[in-house]
Amino acid sequence: MAQIAQVLVDVPTMQTNRPYSYQIPVAWQSQVTPGMRVVVPFGRGKRRVQGFVLKLDETTNYDGDLKAIDAVVDLAPVLNHEALEMTEWLAESTFSFRITCAQTMLPAVMRAKYEKQLRVTAQTTSTVQQTVFKDQTEVPFDDVATTPKAVSDLLRLQADGQVDVYYHVKNQARRKTQLAVKPLLTSSEFTEAETDVRAGATQQLALLKGLATLNGEVLAQKAFTERFGVSEATIRVGAKKGWLEKVAVEVYRDPYATSNIKPTKPLKLNDEQQVAVDQIVTAIEAPKTTTFLLEGVTGSGKTEVYLQAMAAALAQGKTALMLVPEISLTPQMVNRVKGRFGKAVAVLHSGLSSGEKYDEWRRIQRGEAQVVVGARSAVFAPLKNLGLIVMDEEHESTYKQDDAPRYHARQVALWRSRYHNCPVVLGSATPSLETRARAEKGVYQRLVLADRVNRRPMPSVSIIDMKKEMQQHAESNFSAPLLVALQDRLDRHEQSVLMLNRRGYSSFVLCRDCGFVLKCPNCDISLTLHMDTHTMKCHYCGHEEAIPRVCPNCHSRQIRYYGTGTEKVEEELRDLLPDARIIRMDNDTTRKKGAHAKLLAQFGSGEADILIGTQMIAKGLDFPNVTLVGVLNADTALGLPDFRASERTFQLLTQVSGRAGRAEKTGHVYIQTFNPDHYAIRFAKHHDYEGFFKYEMRMRHQGGYPPYYFTVQITASDLDEAVAAKRMYQLLQWLRPRLAPNTIILGPTPKPIARVNRRYYYQIVIKYKQEPNLKQTLTTLLHETQVQQRQGLQIGIDVEPLHFM
Repeated sequence: MAQIAQVLVDVPTMQTNRPYSYQIPVAWQSQVTPGMRVVVPFGRGKRRVQGFVLKLDETTNYDGDLKAIDAVVDLAPVLNHEALEMTEWLAESTFSFRITCAQTMLPAVMRAKYEKQLRVTAQTTSTVQQTVFKDQTEVPFDDVATTPKAVSDLLRLQADGQVDVYYHVKNQARRKTQLAVKPLLTSSEFTEAETDVRAGATQQLALLKGLATLNGEVLAQKAFTERFGVSEATIRVGAKKGWLEKVAVEVYRDPYATSNIKPTKPLKLNDEQQVAVDQIVTAIEAPKTTTFLLEGVTGSGKTEVYLQAMAAALAQGKTALMLVPEISLTPQMVNRVKGRFGKAVAVLHSGLSSGEKYDEWRRIQRGEAQVVVGARSAVFAPLKNLGLIVMDEEHESTYKQDDAPRYHARQVALWRSRYHNCPVVLGSATPSLETRARAEKGVYQRLVLADRVNRRPMPSVSIIDMKKEMQQHAESNFSAPLLVALQDRLDRHEQSVLMLNRRGYSSFVLCRDCGFVLKCPNCDISLTLHMDTHTMKCHYCGHEEAIPRVCPNCHSRQIRYYGTGTEKVEEELRDLLPDARIIRMDNDTTRKKGAHAKLLAQFGSGEADILIGTQMIAKGLDFPNVTLVGVLNADTALGLPDFRASERTFQLLTQVSGRAGRAEKTGHVYIQTFNPDHYAIRFAKHHDYEGFFKYEMRMRHQGGYPPYYFTVQITASDLDEAVAAKRMYQLLQWLRPRLAPNTIILGPTPKPIARVNRRYYYQIVIKYKQEPNLKQTLTTLLHETQVQQRQGLQIGIDVEPLHFM
C-alpha cells in the first residue's frame, strides 16, 4: 500500500517544479489519490501550504523523517490524469511553474487562500490573553499587527513563547444548497395517516397527499409548496409529526435558467459544407489526430458545420469542446449550441459569477455535460473522452493568455487532440498567417467554404478618403456618403452597425496654450475622457480622476478635448439623426453581468436602428436586417509599430464587413480611412484573403518575422526604471554566450508604453529558426530569477508573443 505522496506545493516566494515527499497518515492511505489537493507543512516554521498530489510511492530517496499531510481538501481528485500530464507539458512549453499551471485549470474559487492566525500557547499569560486575544484562543494576525510597534510587540511575545503563528488554508469553493422535503413514510402509511387528521385540516390533508405522490423522492420545498398548494407552516407541522424531514440539497447555479432558448434541428448542408462535415466526421470515427483549417467567408455556414460535426462526436459516445474568442460572441453561440444539444451543454466564460463557473465546472467533471462552450480558459474543461475540439475565429489574439502561464489556447487544444486522438477544427474567415502557412505546407488539412450559404453576394465596400472629406466638409466622425447611407437605412427600416475601435468620449485632454496633455500618474499613457461618469480614466491601470477645468501646468482655461471614442460618436449621431434609436456596445456599457446578451437581444428584436461598438461587435453577430456597416476609422491599428498591424487591420475590416447583407437583403460597407491606398485596406475592400496572405507573407519573409522565424519575448519590470534597465542589459550579456551565433537578439529596449501601473518595462526579443539551447537556457532563467523577484523585479517569458513592438 502506498504510504508516500509526491506533492507539488504552492510556495509563492520560491516556486519549484519538483514535488516533495510527504507521509500519508495511516487513516488516509487507501483514500489519498493523485489529483487531490492537500494541506501540508512546509519549511522549518509553522507554515501550512496547499499542494496537489502528483503520484503515490512506496519509498522515497529522502533520508530524513518525512512530514505528514495535514489535511485533505478534496474528497475526489480535482485534476484527472490528463490534467496532471498537461501541467507538466504546459510548464515546460510556457516556461512557467507547474503549480501555476495546475491552478489555472481550476475555477478561481478553488484556488488556495491563506489566512495567518495568532494562537495562544501554554506560556500565554493572562494579561496577553486579554490584551491580544480578547479571551479567545485564536485571532487573525492582521487584526493585531496594525502598527510597527504592534508587530514589534508580537515578535517579542513570539520569542518568549507566548504567541504562536499559524497559517490556515481556506477552500473558497462553496456549493449552493436549498431546503427540500424528504418523505419519511411509505405511500400506504401516508394514506393511513390521513384518517388521523380532522376533516377541516385541508392543508395537512393536501400535505399528506403530496408526500404520498413523491414515492420517497426528495423535492425542493419551494417547488413542493407551489405544486401542492401547501404553506411553509404546514410543512413545519408535518416535520414535527414525523411525516417528513427538511433537508438541504445541492442545486446548480444555472446561468441560463431564465433563457428562452428554442430547440433547433440540423439544417440542410450545401456541397462545400457537406464535404467539410464528412471529412471531420471521418476523423472522429477513425479516431484520428487531424487538425483542420475551416476557412470560410463570413456567412458561409461555419457554425452549422461545427454543430453537425459535434453531433457526430456525441453519437459516438464522445464529448465536444467549442471555443469562442470573446464573451461578446458567447450569447449567440450559446443559444445556437444549446438550441441543438439542450441540457448537455455547459458554459464557461468570464461573464459568469464565480459560483456559476464552479457549478458548470462540476457538471463537466461529473460527466453531466457532454458539450462545453466557452472562452480561452474553457480549453482546460475536464471533459473525458473528447471526440472533437472546435476553435472559432482562431486568429483572435484573445486566445493568448497575458500572464503566467502565457499559453495560447490553440496550442493547448492541439495537445489535447493528441492526448485524446481526436480532430481539431480551426475556423476563420481570416486565419492567422501562422495557421494558414501550416495549411499551405500540409501540416493542417484545409477545408474551404468559398460562398455564403444562401448564395448571397459579399457586401460591396466603399472606401472613403477622410483627407478629402476634411477638405470639403466640417470636421466630423461621419463622412457625407456614410450619413446619407445611414439615413437611407432608417427610411427603409433596416439596421446599421458602426464600429470605432476606441471607447470613451475623447482620446485625450490638451491645453491649447501650453500643450499639456493630462496623463495617468501610474502609466505612460494619456487619460481618456468619459462623459457618462464625468471622469478621466486610464484604460491600463483603472486610475480615475475628475475632468480638469483649468490646465494643471499653466492654469489656463483653454482645455480642449481631442480625438474621439464610442461615447462621443453616439452623442454626435444623436444630433445628426435625432430619430434614430441607438445602442452603444463597449466595455463601459457591458460591465454588468448579462449586459452583452441583453444589448444584442434588443438589437436583434428590432428595438434599435443603429448599433455602435468597439471591435467586440465585429465578429460572430448574425442579424438578417443589418444591411449597412460603417467603419469610422480604419487606421486605429495601422499606426502601431507592430509587424502584425496590417494583418489585424485586414482581419478586423473583413470580419466587421461580414456583418452586412447576411440574409436576403443586399449589404454595403463604408470604410473611412486616412490611408486609402494601404494594401490591408485595398485587399479588405475586395474580401481578398488569398491576395492579402501572399502579399503579407512576402513582407514577413523580407523582414524576418513569423511565421518564418520563431520568437520569444523576455520582459523585466520594476518600480525603479534604472533597476529594470540594468537587469535587462545584464540579461543580454548572460544570454549571448548561451545561444547560437545565428540566433537574433533584439534589444533591450523600453516597451512602447514603458510604464504601466507604476512599473517600468524593458524587453528583449529573441528570433530564431533552430535553437537547441533555448529550452535549457530559459528554464535556468525562470528558476534563477526568483530571488530577484522577491525584491520586486519581475521577469516574464512569453513564447510566440502576439504583441511586441
